Amino acid sequence: MAGSEHSAKGKVTGSAGRFGCRYGRFVRKRVAEMEKISRASHRCPKCDTQSVERKGTGIWLCRKCGYKFAGGAYQPETPTLRVALRAIDRTRAVEGKTP
Repeated sequence: MAGSEHSAKGKVTGSAGRFGCRYGRFVRKRVAEMEKISRASHRCPKCDTQSVERKGTGIWLCRKCGYKFAGGAYQPETPTLRVALRAIDRTRAVEGKTP
């Protein structure tokens, strides 16, 4: 009889392994992905180092320069903010070209 190989509990789901078999596979997968992003270190918009960490819901702090700022709940720069910054950059570029 061939031996079956078992993976460690929570290996696939990561941090969502604490939920066990509850809530469904996709919900646990989304939670694990969200927690992985929020717990990672991010780039500081002021000093440009990889040292920003999440302090609370939407509150981000750079460990190097001490810059505290508001951002998204799970990531400091949301997709909506990226769109807004792109529009601002385009507006500045157009204003700079006009005499």
